[in-house]
Amino acid sequence: MFAMQYSHRLPADYDMQTIRQRAARRGPLWDDTEGLAFKAFVAQERGRHGATGHLYASVYLWLDPAAAVRFLMGERFQSVIDSFGRPRVETWLPLDARAGTASAQQAHSLLREERVLDAAMDRIAFQATEAEGNCERAARPDTVAVWTALDLASWQLVRFTLSTRAPAHVDGATTYEVLHLAKPGIGQLE
Repeated sequence: MFAMQYSHRLPADYDMQTIRQRAARRGPLWDDTEGLAFKAFVAQERGRHGATGHLYASVYLWLDPAAAVRFLMGERFQSVIDSFGRPRVETWLPLDARAGTASAQQAHSLLREERVLDAAMDRIAFQATEAEGNCERAARPDTVAVWTALDLASWQLVRFTLSTRAPAHVDGATTYEVLHLAKPGIGQLE
């Protein structure tokens, strides 16, 4: 597996309805993408749910890293560059990913949490604890999917929780509104 996200900061006076329309138009084009667990088209609007500005982002969980490479080197990513410029792409190695009990059709929010890992920690025990925690989160009635990933450049754990709950501000986390969820391979997660 392979996880990634890229984001586009937008001007304060940007019409976010344009982004909603873009996600509605382009989202279904991803619904049968080979090698993709899911792609979340997400946004933040200034002044809502703790957002300080407008942002449009794409968050991916790939089942096949080679499919991610084909995307990044192909025409689909070129259309991103043509529309918004070449973004910085954050990448992670997933430690654990699970489908939740909630319907993916009802995904409304995505929560991103980050935590710096202690250099002296027992990494094997930590990974087991994270998997157990994800099992508990996946069992919640509002969880569509949950995954944790390792940022090797900064030795941070990044946890994403895709939920049917409405977006809400959570201290110490980043909240996004889900505009569209393409989920061709979500059924292949544990």
